[in-house]
Order: sequence, then C-alpha cells, then structure tokens
Amino acid sequence: QVQLVESGGGLVQPGGSLRLSCAASGFAFSTYAMNWYRQAPGKERELVASIASAGGFTNYLDSVKGRFTISRDNTKNTVYLQMNSLKPEDTAVYYCNVYYRWKGDVWGQGTQVTVYS
Repeated sequence: QVQLVESGGGLVQPGGSLRLSCAASGFAFSTYAMNWYRQAPGKERELVASIASAGGFTNYLDSVKGRFTISRDNTKNTVYLQMNSLKPEDTAVYYCNVYYRWKGDVWGQGTQVTVYS
C-alpha cells in the first residue's frame, strides 16, 4: 500500500523556520520524483517544490525560491522541506505527493503551517 505521512507543521512567527518531513512506504521510493504542494484557505493547491529521484534536480515555486529547500534521504524513504524566512502568505496545509505509475497521484494527509504575527 502506497502511503505518505507528513509531519513537522506548526505555528511560527514571520521570519521563523520549520522543517517538514514526509515518510514514504509501499513503493520504490528511490526511483520516484517527489513533490510538496500547499493549499491555503480559499485557494487552489499549488506545487511548491519538486525533487528528482536521485535528488540531483530540484524545482521551486517562484515565491519560495531562496527560502525553501527540498531534499531527500533515499536510505530513509523520506523527503524534507526546509522552510526559512517564513511569511504569513506561506500559511497553508502542506502535502507530500508522488505520481505513482500504477495509481496516479498519491497524497499524504497534509500538515498545517501557520505563520502569524
């Protein structure tokens, strides 16, 4: 069973940092690109960051470039999102995602990130 479990969300003041983790199971993690999405209230879900299977290629939403870093540890089947210099507009539910070849998009349950002043 393909499963993604996020953790690490929380409350933080502007300028603060959080590190999200996504533990994957049920598939060959090291052979899949992984993604982080977010969805703010009343807005569509948007792609925040992506990382290739071996970790050599990453891509970011323009508004988070230079502040967020996606990484992965294929020995732990885990993908991370380090978020620095957080802003109120980063407030959202963050989702881990994989496009699994036999099932399509698979999503975690999401983790809430709230940036407040």
